[in-house]
Amino acid sequence: MPKETDPAAAAARALSPALDEISQRLVAARLRAAPLRAFPGELPTTLKEAYAVQSASIARWPDEVAGWKVGGVPLELRATLGADRLSGPIYRATVHHIGAGSEQSMAIYQGGFAAVEAEFVFRLNRRIEPDGAYHSDQELIDCVTLHVGAEIASSPMADINRIGPVCVVCDFGNNGGLLVGPPVPDWRTRAGEDLRAEVLVDGISVGQATAADLEGGLLRPLRFLIELCADRGLTLPEGTFVSCGALTGIHEVTVDSRASVDFGAFGAFRVAFEAKRPMPDSASSKKH
Repeated sequence: MPKETDPAAAAARALSPALDEISQRLVAARLRAAPLRAFPGELPTTLKEAYAVQSASIARWPDEVAGWKVGGVPLELRATLGADRLSGPIYRATVHHIGAGSEQSMAIYQGGFAAVEAEFVFRLNRRIEPDGAYHSDQELIDCVTLHVGAEIASSPMADINRIGPVCVVCDFGNNGGLLVGPPVPDWRTRAGEDLRAEVLVDGISVGQATAADLEGGLLRPLRFLIELCADRGLTLPEGTFVSCGALTGIHEVTVDSRASVDFGAFGAFRVAFEAKRPMPDSASSKKH
């Protein structure tokens, strides 16, 4: 049971009945690994409401947050929503460390949405409190290690991205898991063009890019997350992973797909996919 000081639990208690019902239904669909044909309720109108739904769902979910994914908000919606990025939790049971040349099977919601995304991943080497303090670029660089990796985006809703960012935030940021690959040595001194990635799905190249293609640079997603967590009253513990956003694109997959994520000299790995299974009845959602 969450402590009374848990910001997620507090946010859940403050929800309107309609928003709390959305959280309950989204969590239930994930626990059952059951497809959702539509958003379960009236879509919130603001990201603030969407993060409140997400906080309630975090309080309900039977696992601890090990990291956060950062994704982009489409250009045409940024003025309306007041943000250029969004975030969602990554749970400890879905984080896997993978070595160069290795393969890992990742579970996705069959009948829902699923994609593989090459991403750079930061690991925090110290705790960051939600004090709203500004951190210089050098401070950020000094408190992280950079890894290559991949986010597995997945949701019971097949149309999650079409519905839009508010829907994505409500449903755990459309996250299904994280692969953390080898660290990138001396990343601070390397040009963005030297940090390359390519993704192949079923042997076909579906995207290539470099860190220089990341809007705002590598540190921007990290800074965004720190500022967002300060607004939400969330501490980022030492060891937290931060997935920095789709580098080569969002590449949809199915349970029959096989993907290769290649970061060149920094390591390549393979990903297989399997259908998520319903969680045992004993892994019921948290109470708040």
